[in-house]
Amino acid sequence: MNKRNAAIGLGVIALALAWYTFRPELLFVDKQVNEQLPATQAAGRQAALSVGQFKSFAHETRGLASIYQLADGKRTLRLTDFETSNGPDVHVYLSAAIVEKGGDAIAAAGFVDLGSMKGNKGDQNYDIPAHVDLNKYKHVTIWCARFGVNFASAPLGAAQS
Repeated sequence: MNKRNAAIGLGVIALALAWYTFRPELLFVDKQVNEQLPATQAAGRQAALSVGQFKSFAHETRGLASIYQLADGKRTLRLTDFETSNGPDVHVYLSAAIVEKGGDAIAAAGFVDLGSMKGNKGDQNYDIPAHVDLNKYKHVTIWCARFGVNFASAPLGAAQS
């Protein structure tokens, strides 16, 4: 009886650890975000510095990534009409290259972590630190840090006037 109870106890612990690690419930939960774009330098119009369309890799993703110069001089990354899968520990990166494969490839390419993904659906903004060289980091990447997986990337190009 003691071996059986120990096996059941270990099974429960293993199941709890697996659930915590993989967070399967997040596959069925959508988090909607609807942030407004802060005031930009171009009074009366919202002109992006650069834009790019997401290309899916590990998870189906759609939407537009744009970088704006704000009225206060700060820069922000804006995701519009954005939709992807939810997951554990998903971050928004500016990366120096598109990284299709997971693992350590993102670190080798170079990236700036703009923070955890606010939601897997909707319009959202991410502050870009002042020191970031946008001539180097020309891709937006939705990255699962826990599993080293690239959900999607958007190569940024000059915005059309």
